[in-house]
Amino acid sequence: MGDTDAASTGANCLQKLKGYVNTKKGLILAAEIIVSLIIIICFAASYYGGYSSVAICEMIFSIIFFVIFMMEIDKQILVVNWVWTDLFRAGIGAVLYIIVSLVSVIGGSGDGARIAGGVFGLIAGLLFAYDTYTIFLHIQSTRQHAAASTEDRV
Repeated sequence: MGDTDAASTGANCLQKLKGYVNTKKGLILAAEIIVSLIIIICFAASYYGGYSSVAICEMIFSIIFFVIFMMEIDKQILVVNWVWTDLFRAGIGAVLYIIVSLVSVIGGSGDGARIAGGVFGLIAGLLFAYDTYTIFLHIQSTRQHAAASTEDRV
C-alpha cells in the first residue's frame, strides 16, 4: 500500500516538474541552474577555485526557488512576498555574476578554465538580468491592475 502512494507521489512530482519547465519562468530558472553548474565546473578546473562561490550560492538559490515555484509552495506560504524575494535574488545574482566574471576574464591570462568560467559567468549575468527584467515587468503589471480607481463618485 505504501509503495503505490510513493509511486503516485513521485509521478505527480515528475508531472509538476515537466509542466513547470515548460513555462517561461521554469525555463529561465532551469537555465540558471544549468549555467551555474557549468560555471562551477569551469572554476573548479581553474587555478583559482575561489570564484566558484558565487556560482554555488546562486545555483542553490535558483534550485530553492525552482522547487518553491514548481511545487506551488509560494501559494501556501503567504508570509513571504515571493515575487519581491525572487526579484532581489535575480538582481543580486546578475550584479555578482557580472562583477566576478569581469574580474575572471580580465585577470585570467594563462588560465583557460578561468576565462571560460568568466565567459559563462557573463552569460549567466545576462540571464539573471533578463530574469530580473521579467520579474520587474510582472510586478509592474500587477501594480497597474491593482492601482485601478475603485471610487464610485459621480
